[in-house]
Amino acid sequence: MPSNFTVTVPRLQTERFVLREYRPDDFEAFAAHLADPESMQHLNLSDRKTAWRVFGSHAGLWVLGGAGWWAIEKRDTGELVGNVGAFYRDGDPTLEIGWNTYKAFWGQGIAGEAARAVLDYVFDVRRESRVHALIDDGNRASIRVAENLGLSYGGETAFNGKTTGTYVLERGATGKRD
Repeated sequence: MPSNFTVTVPRLQTERFVLREYRPDDFEAFAAHLADPESMQHLNLSDRKTAWRVFGSHAGLWVLGGAGWWAIEKRDTGELVGNVGAFYRDGDPTLEIGWNTYKAFWGQGIAGEAARAVLDYVFDVRRESRVHALIDDGNRASIRVAENLGLSYGGETAFNGKTTGTYVLERGATGKRD
């Protein structure tokens, strides 16, 4: 039975992109990204059923915690190029950020540009004091994005059965207003 309950996902913009809510027609590009072995080598996700669960959970996080994932859309064409998020994991009070750029768009600075907009939102609007990102030790591209955003290595943690790096940024560490 449909509900009258609605959640508004904040719309963010960068020079090249709109960060917006997920839409049902975004799923095919999302699933194709998760089905690509090279794209998923650091996340261990691949089948369509898992893609649907992840897609739904990304969107649903806005309802559960007031934070979640955005679709990254090119402003000039409306083309979907990836995803970026600021969300809470179960039992963790620290906001986590993450990003995925679809393979056809790798190397274009999309993750960094979108994640910068999310960090501005997280620190300036939400007034969070700290964020972290979990990044597989072999994912050099994401580690570069994190470091370019000002996140620093904070140690290792167990995630999905393997050791993963934690990268941390405190509000004010990159000149953000306190």
